[in-house]
Amino acid sequence: MSEEKVKTPPPVADPGELILIDKPLTWTSFDVVKKLKFAGKFKKIGHAGTLDPLATGLLILCTGKMTKQIDNYQGQEKEYSGTLVLGKTTPSIDLETEFDQEYPINHVTEEVMQHALAQFKGTILQIPPIYSAVSVGGKRLYELARQGKTDADVEIKSREVTISRFDIDASRFPEVDFSIVCSKGTYIRSLVRDFGLACQSGAYMKALRRERIGEFNVAEALTIEQFVEQRKTETQV
Repeated sequence: MSEEKVKTPPPVADPGELILIDKPLTWTSFDVVKKLKFAGKFKKIGHAGTLDPLATGLLILCTGKMTKQIDNYQGQEKEYSGTLVLGKTTPSIDLETEFDQEYPINHVTEEVMQHALAQFKGTILQIPPIYSAVSVGGKRLYELARQGKTDADVEIKSREVTISRFDIDASRFPEVDFSIVCSKGTYIRSLVRDFGLACQSGAYMKALRRERIGEFNVAEALTIEQFVEQRKTETQV
């Protein structure tokens, strides 16, 4: 009687995970991906929506088969809070670069700011900042910026974005705290730059935090340290 060969069941495909991380200040989004890949021993991992190094807050990461959902998460509505400062500018529109110009602010009243705000609600056209990952002629804009190029040297195409909410609190003027709800592809630094111009002055972004992506809130996110500790505990069980 011949023996039947026992069939080995096919390996179960990794369904993947959705991980919410509260990105710390100065870390790049890629830094977070590298850290989690090592800590979680993931073969495949990616993030949905880049945060600048000087921004903090919600970063969605997907592993395994969940990486197919990254575009879906990137396309969802986003909410930010932060602080802009009127009267000074930097080439990067944040504190990554040194101050380059100062502007008058004595004329900037609450009425002036509210009139400026009205220009940035609804669907608008926005020009990405020169310090961004947008590609022009096969090169990233930030690469051109670091070669000394400015907005005047590079033709940057405008893009359509939707601003559902843009609220400010100027009780600490010239620092202005803000809250923004916007569509995919919105550059908050561009909003800060353009708000300063609309106030007939200049502005830079002092702080930025992503509070929400779609239905996911930063309050639900883990810190890097919490994630690493959680994985250590799981492997010890």
